Amino acid sequence: MDVTVYRDMTKFSLHFERGENVGGLKKEPLKKNKTGTLITWKPDRDVFTDIDVPSEYFTDVLRRQAVCNAGISFTFRDETKDEPTEESFCYERGITQYIDEMCEGNAPMCPTQYFECDRVGRDRADKPDYKLKIQFAFTFLVSGSHIEHYHNSSWLEYGGSPDRAVRSAFVSEIDAYLKQNGKYNKSEPKIGFSDVEDSLICVTNTFSTNPSYENQTKKSINNKFIAEAMTAFIREKLMIFFIENKAEAEKITNQILVNKRSRESAERARLDIKKKLSGNLDIQNRVQKFVDCRSKDVSQRELYIVEGDSALTSCKLGRDASFQAIIPVRGKILNCLKADLDKIFKNDIITDLIKVLGCGVEVKLKGKNAASEFDLNNLRWSKIIICTDADVDGYQIRTLILSMLYRLTPTLIKEGRVYIAESPLFEIRVGDKSHFAYTEKDKNEIIKKLGNKKYKIMRSKGLGENTPDMMWETTMSPETRRLIRVMPEDTDATFKMFDVLLGDNLAGRKDFIAENGYKYIDLADLS
Repeated sequence: MDVTVYRDMTKFSLHFERGENVGGLKKEPLKKNKTGTLITWKPDRDVFTDIDVPSEYFTDVLRRQAVCNAGISFTFRDETKDEPTEESFCYERGITQYIDEMCEGNAPMCPTQYFECDRVGRDRADKPDYKLKIQFAFTFLVSGSHIEHYHNSSWLEYGGSPDRAVRSAFVSEIDAYLKQNGKYNKSEPKIGFSDVEDSLICVTNTFSTNPSYENQTKKSINNKFIAEAMTAFIREKLMIFFIENKAEAEKITNQILVNKRSRESAERARLDIKKKLSGNLDIQNRVQKFVDCRSKDVSQRELYIVEGDSALTSCKLGRDASFQAIIPVRGKILNCLKADLDKIFKNDIITDLIKVLGCGVEVKLKGKNAASEFDLNNLRWSKIIICTDADVDGYQIRTLILSMLYRLTPTLIKEGRVYIAESPLFEIRVGDKSHFAYTEKDKNEIIKKLGNKKYKIMRSKGLGENTPDMMWETTMSPETRRLIRVMPEDTDATFKMFDVLLGDNLAGRKDFIAENGYKYIDLADLS
């Protein structure tokens, strides 16, 4: 990098390589006075691995320099193309002109206001005084926001002291105006800067002899004196502006109140929705007979959908209340594959199940077979476990519940959150000890292992007949229960089967029964 400075009838030259000065400072007398600085540089490929800097970066830097240095022209010449191009930037009126440019095509509520002053002060009592120059311009739009801060010709991306000053001054003065003119409703909270910011176009440009940057990137400054001096200055000018420009002050403050009340209304609506979706509402007061668990950890919570009130009692007494919740269904629920949408959403059992699965979940269906997306972020459970009696009625209720989930919340099945709890078909007692068989094969294997021991076989009469200990051991204990995960691999085939067994395809159902009915004749209730 080469730096050439012209001043005091002298040309000063410096040459740098890899951050180090080479050859020292060179001086050359001039015959006539000339001022200015010329810097030329070339990136070292051993240091800069990527030197493909877009031209937009340079034009943006030069435009910002023109904004904060009023009247100085900055020219960018691009010689990388076949035909070199030039683009110049100059703001004769500095930040005022810049704000007017940003507001083109809009109708500001007041002409751009510009103020400047000089101050002298210090950041701490033990520090020396330094000089500060403040330039400040603003206007308001009905809808629009843009705030920029510059210090010593550097754009402060994060602001720091100037940003804190603008926030404090605008909120204080506008709040004071609203109070003095009785514009707040009774018990209404004061405005915040977000309400002001929604309509504020503001640029600050400061120069000081002792800037204190927050970090090496120089994207913000933290001088205490600069923050205090700017706050006091901006407050003073805003107060005078509101006094001298009553019509504009009324428009501006009324718009800020509109921003505030719109924000509060939107926030209330957001919180209501969040409350519904996050389950903060007391579901137990809204869904009859729902029994919640204590844990708030969604990764641990399990929901058992059980058949009837008697099963509810057995499961409630046999569960681990820390992470297992229960909701009963009363009898055979509506067939969701055949019912129309209005009928589905008027069904209390189905709407209660939807509420418990995820509070406030909005299910929108698109025709008979298409279902809505179910946001898993709203789901309150790691597992949804269908638990019904091991008989024909229990299997049918299980299928109806699966049909409901398949149609209304297919995402649960796709994500593998739905399970079926196997209930034992037989209890085999040997003295005081019980063995549980879930299939005929299980029963035969247990009997074989018992050998010559005396045993008694009892057919399961339903979940409601189980003791709490038996319910825990057979159906609810993670260590001993048997869960069948409902897998989504063959969704199309599953839907076709559901449609055959439960849908409107009567001819298909007759054909299926004629072809496969013999396989299930032993399970049929022909009494």
